[in-house]
Amino acid sequence: MHKLYGLLQHRKFKKRGSTNEHELYELHENIISFHSYNSRNSLTLFLKLMLCFLFLFGVSVGAFAQTVNLEQARTLGLANSRSLARYELAIRSSVLDERNQLYSMLPQVSAEYRASMYYLRNWEFFNPIDTLSASAGISITQIIFQGGKSFIQRAISAISTESVRKDALAEYFNVIDTIDNAYYAVLEASAALEAEETSLQAANIASSIAEVRYASGMINQGDYLRALADKETRENTRNQARRNLALTLTRFKTLTGITETVELEQIDFASYEDMILRLASISDEEADALFERFWNMLTAANPSLAKAALNSQRAERNLTLTKRDYAPTISATIFSGDIGFVSPNNFSNSGSGGISLTGRIPIDFWVLNNRIERSEIARDTSVLEYTNTETSLEQELRNSLSNIFSQAGNAISSRRTLEYTERHFEYVMERYRLLQSSVSDLNEATSLYISSRNSLNRANYSFLQSLSKIRSLCAIDDEDQLVSTFVGSGE
Repeated sequence: MHKLYGLLQHRKFKKRGSTNEHELYELHENIISFHSYNSRNSLTLFLKLMLCFLFLFGVSVGAFAQTVNLEQARTLGLANSRSLARYELAIRSSVLDERNQLYSMLPQVSAEYRASMYYLRNWEFFNPIDTLSASAGISITQIIFQGGKSFIQRAISAISTESVRKDALAEYFNVIDTIDNAYYAVLEASAALEAEETSLQAANIASSIAEVRYASGMINQGDYLRALADKETRENTRNQARRNLALTLTRFKTLTGITETVELEQIDFASYEDMILRLASISDEEADALFERFWNMLTAANPSLAKAALNSQRAERNLTLTKRDYAPTISATIFSGDIGFVSPNNFSNSGSGGISLTGRIPIDFWVLNNRIERSEIARDTSVLEYTNTETSLEQELRNSLSNIFSQAGNAISSRRTLEYTERHFEYVMERYRLLQSSVSDLNEATSLYISSRNSLNRANYSFLQSLSKIRSLCAIDDEDQLVSTFVGSGE
């Protein structure tokens, strides 16, 4: 996804005008205000996320060729994601809450005005205009002391905004993971259909040969019917593979917003060869070291774990805020005297003004003690939730690494199996042409060959899916960094 920022920027600023540039500026300011993004990678990720929000309705498959690669699919999926758009709105709302908290610390200015007129007084009618009177005054109120509660509330608001941003970052990786899996599912279904087409071709050849031999009396009716039955079975399997491909492609189009008929670029598995070979034969000591490396990356960047830590911080601040309810509250008000008008054309000014102080000291200690106890429970609960999140992520990482080790071994094994079964299939097919093998022998060899092809495809794409899962867990947006970490050159 390292090309996402440049790709979207290049495409959209040619199509849109100053309005979107202004929106981009506001979003950029929103991101910069997120001071806790001390990681350059995290900030870059979040900037790309905001750009996807900004260009939600503008990215279309027309920007790409009829062949879509994985990088383009990710870009389209991010731009088409409604969940990311909702998080963008949630971030904006949370930032506004922060501003409201800041504004509440400023002096509160208010103006008062009154006006009245009479048409009847002492049972005597008057012209209402002649009895018009009006007055106005202004006051400024400022909280002087409340035990530092305003600053604590402001910190809580900032933590809430940061927490929403972490949610958005987690959804960013979730969308990429979903798009990757959908992309791989289409390619795997396409490969399965290709294998079934090969199987059906072999069955057609076998049935054609069987028909000629049966007509000439070289085989009995049972062998001929067996060849026809095998052809029908493989044709039905091919049709099921077609339907499965159509379903996976429909889901992929729904996720990316593609409406046209496109082809997906094949994955270059040769670029993963070194990693597959290393992971297929990894030792226990190397596996433990690899886990530690990824665990350090996870604890530093995983947004779910970061959110759990933020929740714990917020609960601690809420507890401190509740304890400050014991402190008195003192506020001051500066007010001016009324400036009045009485018809006809009589102005008056009281020429007065003043300062008033207001204080409040809570004495319902039983209520405050109850609030403190509830806040302590919430604090302890957040600590437990953080521990549970950490434990869950650790188990997920271990399972994902175990899966990728297993799939790497399956890929290597499936390659050798496919080589053997393909040669066996060719050998049996040649013998069948020479009337040295039966229909049953050919059927068995074909099934073994097709099964081996499908097993290799499953191993390859399951390997990529496990890789995508680890990338999401560790919040790694750089594919090269992910691969280099596995092969041992990552930091």
